[in-house]
Amino acid sequence: QHGRVKIKTTAQQEEEKRKEREKKLKIYVAARDACFSKRKEGVWDDEALQLTQQLLSSNPDFATLWNYRREILMHLETVKDEDEVQKIYEAELSFIEACLKVNPKSYGSWHHRGWVSARLPRPVWARELSLCDRCLSLDDRNFHCWDYRRMVVKMSGVPVDQELAFTDRLIGSNFSNYSSWHYRSTLLPLLHPESPEPPSPCREPLQSSPPPSPQTHSHRVCEEQLLKEYELVQNAFFTDPNDQSAWFYYRWLLGRAEREEMISCVYVSRDEERVAVAFSRPVNAQSVGLFLVLDGQPQRVEWRSVHPCFKHSPVWICNLPPGTISDITNEHNLTVHWTEKHTHRDCALYTGTFQVLFWSELSVEKTSVLQSELQSVKQLQELEPLNKWCLLTIILLMRALDPLGYEQEMLALFKTLKEVDSMRSAYYSDLCSKFMIENTILKMEYAEVRVFSISDKNLTTLCHLDQLLLVTHINLSSNHLQQLPPQFAMLQCLEVLEADNNAIENLEGVYQLPKLEEVLLKNNKISTLADLQPLASCPTLKRLDLRGNPVTQMANVESELAELLPSVTDLLL
Repeated sequence: QHGRVKIKTTAQQEEEKRKEREKKLKIYVAARDACFSKRKEGVWDDEALQLTQQLLSSNPDFATLWNYRREILMHLETVKDEDEVQKIYEAELSFIEACLKVNPKSYGSWHHRGWVSARLPRPVWARELSLCDRCLSLDDRNFHCWDYRRMVVKMSGVPVDQELAFTDRLIGSNFSNYSSWHYRSTLLPLLHPESPEPPSPCREPLQSSPPPSPQTHSHRVCEEQLLKEYELVQNAFFTDPNDQSAWFYYRWLLGRAEREEMISCVYVSRDEERVAVAFSRPVNAQSVGLFLVLDGQPQRVEWRSVHPCFKHSPVWICNLPPGTISDITNEHNLTVHWTEKHTHRDCALYTGTFQVLFWSELSVEKTSVLQSELQSVKQLQELEPLNKWCLLTIILLMRALDPLGYEQEMLALFKTLKEVDSMRSAYYSDLCSKFMIENTILKMEYAEVRVFSISDKNLTTLCHLDQLLLVTHINLSSNHLQQLPPQFAMLQCLEVLEADNNAIENLEGVYQLPKLEEVLLKNNKISTLADLQPLASCPTLKRLDLRGNPVTQMANVESELAELLPSVTDLLL
C-alpha cells in the first residue's frame, strides 16, 4: 500500500466542493454586506470601488452594485481634475470589458459602459466601435451590443454610408443575420430618403405589422434604392429559402410606404347637427389641434371618440350648437382643420369623400419590377412548393400588383399556407380576412354605393372599419366572427346590420350608432342579456332577430328584452 496515491471517493470530492462553495459564498456575502453598509452611510471611497469591482467581476448582473459604483464615480468627478477622471474612467472601461467576457449579454455591464462613455472627458469612439466589432463577430445577434453600437455611432457622428457598408459585410458573411437586416432598414431612410415632393396616396404597408423604423422626418426610401435592394435580398432567400431573416427584410422593402396622414372623410348630419371626422390613422382629437370653421366662424365643440375605450381613434364625433345647420333651406360651408399636420378638409355638409388608403396605382417602373419579383419568387416556389415564406410573399406581391385580379389565386395560396404551417393557421385566416375586406371596400368604392356586403367569406376578424363611416347597410352573415369589436362603433351611418350564422358572443362595438334600425343576429352564440346591453345605446333600433341564440332559452327573456330595449317593436326570438 505504501507509495500509492490515495484516491478520493466521489462523496469526499463532493464534500470538498461544498466546503469550497460555502467559503466563497461567505466571502461574497461579507463583501456584499460591506457594500450595502457603506452605501447606507454615504461612503464613496476607493475601498467601496474595490469591493464593488470584486463582486461584479464574478456576478456582473448585480444592478444595485452598478448603481452604487456610479454614485462613487460621480463623487470622484467632484474631487478629481479632468486628467484623473479620464484615467479613472479608462480603467472603468477596462473593468467593464472584463465583465463582458464573463457574460457578453449582461444588461448591467452594457448599460454601465454606455453611461461611462457618455461621461468620459475625452472618449475614444474608435476603440468602442472596435469592441462592438469583436463582440458581434462572436455573436452577431447580441442585441445589447447592437444597442450600444447605435449609441456610439450617434455620439461619434459615424457617417451613415459607413454603417450601411458595415451591414453589407455582416450580411455578406451570414445571410441569417437578422440584426444586420434590421439595422439596414433603419439606415436606408436616412441615406436614401424619398423625395420631399408632394406624395400621392399610397398603399398601406404590406406586412401585417409595421417594421421598426428610424427616428427621422421621413421613413420612406427612394424608389431607385429600393429596387437595388431587391437583388441583395433575393440572393439571400434563394441561398436559404427557409431562413426567415431575409424574408422579413423583403417584406419591409415591399411595404416601406406608409399611409399619408390626412383627414380621409368628413360626414355632417343636418338633422342631428353632428359632425364625424375620419383620419388615416388613430389620433387623439384633444391633443392634435382639431377644430371646426362654419361659414368662416370658428366653432367651440367637444370632440369624443366613437367608443369610451378609445383614447386614440380614427373617427371622432362632435355636436354643433342647436339650430346651427338644421334649417335645410340655408347653405353652409364647413371646414375641419388638423393643425398638427397643417391640413384641412372642406365639405358640403352632408358628406365628404373617401380616399382609398391601402391601394393605389403603381408607377410603370414599379409595376414591372414587382412583376419581375413575382416571377422570381414563383420560380423559387417551383423548387420549394411548401415553403411558407415563399407562399406568403407571393400573396403580398399579388396584393401589391392587383388585389382584385389575383383574389382567387390568393385565396388558394392561403389555403395551402394553412396546411403547410398549421400552427399559424389562425394568423393566416385573420390576414386573409383583412385582404378580403380591403377588396370589398375597393369594389364598393368603384360602384359608389354605401352597402358593404361580405357574407360567406370565412372572415375571422374585422378591420378597416374606419373606412366604412358612410356605410348604411352591412352584411357579415355566414362567417366565423366571434365578436363585433369596439371599432365597429365607427359605422356612424349604419342603419341595417346583418350578421346571421356566425359565432358572435360579444356586441361591444354596437355602441351609440345613431341611425341603427335593424339588427339581424340569427344563429349566433349570444347567451346573456348583458351581451345585448350595448344595443340599449342605439335609440333608433326597431327590429332585432335573435333566433337560434342561447339567450332565447332564458326565462322571461321577452319581457326583460322589452325593458332593456324599449324602442324595439319587432323582436324575433
